[in-house]
Amino acid sequence: MTQLHAARSGKITPQMRKVARDEGLSSEIIAQAVARGQIVIPHNMGRKLPRPMGIGKGLRTKVNANLGTSTDSVQLEPELEKVRVALEAGADTVMDLSTGGDLDQIRSQILRICPVPLGTVPIYQAVIETIAEKGALVKMAVERVFQVIEKQARDGVDFMTVHCGVTQETLSRLKAQGRLTDIVSRGGAFLTTWMVANDRENPLYEHFDRLLDLAAEYDLTLSLGDGLRPGSLADATDRAQVQETILLGELTERAWDRDVQVMIEGPGHVPIDQIEANVLLEKKLCHGAPFYVLGPLVTDVASGYDHIACAIGGALAASVGADFLCYVTPGEHLRLPTSQEVREGVIAARIAAHAGDIAKGVVGALEWDQQMSTARKNLDWEGQIKLSIDPEHARRAREESRPHAGDVCTMCGDYCAVKLVEKALKTPGRKREKAGNGA
Repeated sequence: MTQLHAARSGKITPQMRKVARDEGLSSEIIAQAVARGQIVIPHNMGRKLPRPMGIGKGLRTKVNANLGTSTDSVQLEPELEKVRVALEAGADTVMDLSTGGDLDQIRSQILRICPVPLGTVPIYQAVIETIAEKGALVKMAVERVFQVIEKQARDGVDFMTVHCGVTQETLSRLKAQGRLTDIVSRGGAFLTTWMVANDRENPLYEHFDRLLDLAAEYDLTLSLGDGLRPGSLADATDRAQVQETILLGELTERAWDRDVQVMIEGPGHVPIDQIEANVLLEKKLCHGAPFYVLGPLVTDVASGYDHIACAIGGALAASVGADFLCYVTPGEHLRLPTSQEVREGVIAARIAAHAGDIAKGVVGALEWDQQMSTARKNLDWEGQIKLSIDPEHARRAREESRPHAGDVCTMCGDYCAVKLVEKALKTPGRKREKAGNGA
């Protein structure tokens, strides 16, 4: 029984109860939103998941960390270290996007140490295995695509990105309109190459009912991928992107009819003044399904600092209704991220998510900030460190610049504004002196 089927049947699952406790809401509210498709709880029914997560309306905005090998870096241990770093930094989910090495072993080892929902993009493995065996991705068999999906489902993967909206129709719109950066989605590029070479429809779209069979069997949450997402500001909110979103909205209804959980992936590079429109468009066209945005990045020129461009866009997107932020690391567009960049990417995305939660009125969001403000007013340094979004970094910064007076910081030193004003407000002042002189 899927989470969606249970909710529609009036049943509250242990995962719904756990999400409710974590979010400070009632189990009934969670179950009702799951039944409407507004919240998903990615949890493969064949896996014991210690920390199930709810993603969707009214919940804390969640953050995903992408990691995995590439053809230039196939070592497993560095990627396992990135999983540990991402979790320590507060990632709510992890996606294994490995494309190099023994993909089955890598996924198995990541699943072993990952207590939060794990996602994959199965078309990667289908293509890579085809190239290894037949020498070209265009020789990929449709059957292999579904074999890989089922294999990953049996392994315990909780959610999968499937680029079902890259179809002959949406590609025709892309060709007719033209783009500066064409297709930047790796999964979208794989499928487009196969479709053009074979003059066939996208198998994930053509055989969508078969995909739903597998999703229902394992309670896979389908993350309907944006294979035509803009890879530059110039391509944002164009006909190809919008057409794909329209199609994903139709597929969402088909999935819900089969009790399959769905979320929608959103654009990558978007000018800041178009972000709200993109979120509203997805919510309208996809019937309120949770929105998973890849950034969005608000500028194309932040190479080396793309986690900042991502945080700006993510904060705005979350504030107007996006439910799930995919982090971006400083090395995005430049290299496979280091463990330190994974940490920085997660923290930046968490800051953006929290800023959005304050604007959305998510339970407990503003209270966290008020507790920090109280600690600052009281010059409670230990309290400030514990309340920080990255306590380890805050403690290190404090200890590296210990002031001569332990109750202040080295920014103001003897001229601490908090101490000066506190003293001033406690001093009787000249008003009392005048009153004593009969003035």
